[in-house]
Amino acid sequence: MRVVIAGGHGQVALRLERLLAGRGDEAVGIIRKPEQAGDLVAVGAEPVVCDLESTTVGDLASHLEGADAAVFAAGAGSGSLITRKGTVDLGAAVMFADAAETAGVRRFIVVSAMRVEQEPPQGTDPGFAAYLRAKGAADADVRARTGLDWTILRPGRLTDEPGTGLVTLAESTGRADITRDDVAAVLVGLLDEPATAGRTLELIGGDTPVTSAVAEVVR
Repeated sequence: MRVVIAGGHGQVALRLERLLAGRGDEAVGIIRKPEQAGDLVAVGAEPVVCDLESTTVGDLASHLEGADAAVFAAGAGSGSLITRKGTVDLGAAVMFADAAETAGVRRFIVVSAMRVEQEPPQGTDPGFAAYLRAKGAADADVRARTGLDWTILRPGRLTDEPGTGLVTLAESTGRADITRDDVAAVLVGLLDEPATAGRTLELIGGDTPVTSAVAEVVR
């Protein structure tokens, strides 16, 4: 399987690339800075330098040609300007979906966040509120598409603790932590299970093995 990952230098993306490469799949990571390429090579991924904020749909689609699946795992980052929430978390997500459709890549997975369909509570940090609104708008755009077999994954608060391989995956889970290792493992499971297309799923730590958790949501 050839999987193209937007935001290929992100912490979840690097873990996903390592897992895919480790089992013999082709992991292609789209990165913004050439100096990030070595980190992708180190985990067995193919780096592609392409700035999602300045590219075109056609150029991005050329990097998706021949792929079996696309994963949007990009984000402006917590320290970025509010304007970049719109250009990355929303704009780049929409463009990546457009490019996948153009390239004929139907399987499309989005790494989103919890509570993005609700208006942020009063007093929410403006940058975080902009992030939630951008993610919510991007999710809505993807969910309205008929040219993609999409799955939206909404993890809880991400941690760098070692993965346990045990999770709770459902349409609604409540809020809790989840390790980045386990998010990456679940993404692999979703890529392997086409019946998860059309589902929006929340993910937190739990007591169900990843493979079983993915199987249970499609029963």
